[in-house]
Amino acid sequence: MKSVAFMFPGQGSQTVGMGQDIYEQFPTVRDMYDKANTILNKDLKQMMFHGPKELLTETENAQPALVLSSIAIYELLKQEGITPQATIGHSLGEYSALVAAGSLKLFDALPLVATRGKLMEKAVPKGEGTMAAVLGLDIDSIEEILTNLTDEVVDIANLNCPGQIVISGTKRGVDIATTRLKEKGAKRVIPLHVSGPFHSRLMKPASEQFKKDLSKTQINDAMIPVYANVTAEPVKESEIIESLLIKQLYSPVRFEESIKNMIASGIDTFVELGSGKVLRGLVRKINRKVQTFSVDNQASLHQFIEWYKKEE
Repeated sequence: MKSVAFMFPGQGSQTVGMGQDIYEQFPTVRDMYDKANTILNKDLKQMMFHGPKELLTETENAQPALVLSSIAIYELLKQEGITPQATIGHSLGEYSALVAAGSLKLFDALPLVATRGKLMEKAVPKGEGTMAAVLGLDIDSIEEILTNLTDEVVDIANLNCPGQIVISGTKRGVDIATTRLKEKGAKRVIPLHVSGPFHSRLMKPASEQFKKDLSKTQINDAMIPVYANVTAEPVKESEIIESLLIKQLYSPVRFEESIKNMIASGIDTFVELGSGKVLRGLVRKINRKVQTFSVDNQASLHQFIEWYKKEE
């Protein structure tokens, strides 16, 4: 029997057309999407299937769209008797991971992440904050450069995989850091197309307001371990989950460390549910010996189900 973890993508993985063939094939998914439209009081389904891309990419739309498409696939696998031993999500994906672990209900999570998206957008005026991926430079060298940027805020935002670390902060700070990181030996520093400096200290004002919204949401103990972005450790207790979701807004996503800890716990198969294949790619860079799958449409869904049941 394989020891399987489900992974859930974060913002940036959304694409026009996401989830459409799953929606058209399965009545339970149609019900889920239609109910989501009602709860959010917007035609999220229309944005997901037909765009426009600019509207889907807006944080308050992208976040619930990604959670919805991921959990729709999770529910289909659950109907087949396929459940994970643990879950993990990248940034926003942590909410999908918590839904799959029974800590959050989907229709509580959707308005919550829409609110989260709005607060993240408002925390820093548009165009004043950004993020960039640093390739081929170690964390100590990056931290040394960021520490010396005394007049600007730039923090480490994502520790994704060996040789890929994302920084986040003011636009001017990231521009200055980019030059210095290249001088230090970074192979590339790639600007990310994001609307703000996520997972940096600049998100602390958003976290204060978000704390109030989160306190109104029912959070239960998780039924299986959820590996938290902030600590890279498994968590199940509702009080700890709540406190970590607040910290997550302004803390680095420790994805590489989380995956290594999951492998050490006995996980040998990682399945990315939802739009895109980013997390599968990161896991392969962390450890090529584990099995990986991406499930984002009917074909990949059936392929994974067939593999899983054959293995049984």
